[in-house]
Amino acid sequence: MATLRTGVLMAAITALFVAVGYILAGALGMFVAFAIAVTLNGFAYWNSDRLALAAHDAVEVDASSAPELVHLVADLAVKAGLPPPRVFLIDAAQPNAFATGRNPRHAAVVATTGLLRALTREEMAGVVAHELAHIRNRDTLLMTVAATFAGAVAMLGSFSYFARGRDGGIGPVGALVLALLAPLGAALIQMTISRTREFEADRIGAGICGEPLWLAAALAKIAAFAGRSDLERAETHPATAHLFIFNPLHARSFDRLFATHPPVEERIAALQAMAR
Repeated sequence: MATLRTGVLMAAITALFVAVGYILAGALGMFVAFAIAVTLNGFAYWNSDRLALAAHDAVEVDASSAPELVHLVADLAVKAGLPPPRVFLIDAAQPNAFATGRNPRHAAVVATTGLLRALTREEMAGVVAHELAHIRNRDTLLMTVAATFAGAVAMLGSFSYFARGRDGGIGPVGALVLALLAPLGAALIQMTISRTREFEADRIGAGICGEPLWLAAALAKIAAFAGRSDLERAETHPATAHLFIFNPLHARSFDRLFATHPPVEERIAALQAMAR
């Protein structure tokens, strides 16, 4: 299902690129935009995880540099029926985490250093299990491809302001409309794929670690700590916000447009209901 959804997303973005290319430069622009979209599709499929890791300066760790985290990820991966994913750390005070990769054999779990400091081992197990649920559901392919496309669509809107359209140009009003709609379209992509899958990953993750209240406690702590610290790389790359277990954006009021996660209170309540 995730592969099908990713294919639909790629087709939709290709259509958007072609339409904008036609608006900006007629038939020639349409063909150029199609070529760009096809290239972007292939690049996103094979490299979107690398782009997400690079965007956040994630550093790979192993059993010698972060033994507790690596062993925890490996142990829970066995329970989830997955090959052990690679493990990365982001040097950031805000507690947060995400998973990436085009399939379970090319997956990675990423955590911030702030997460390791803030959570107990049980709470960390809840978070890691949530991310492994995304990997097992193959959400990570859709999530990382969407992040790449969201950034490209937002950039498309910026380029459109300077481009000349058919018959001498689309005019300043048309360019302004494209520049405004493209980033909103990118936010819509993220919101479409993010909300229901978080509840599902919470549910499956609770089953993997064996205790829903561990993840519920982790989410409560993350929400409390995240409000007091910024994740600067996420603010710089808001198109990646939907990857994280908790929305990392809060420094600017405009970031609310990119809110992609269901309210944390609803997620905690659902986990508490599971425990009962």
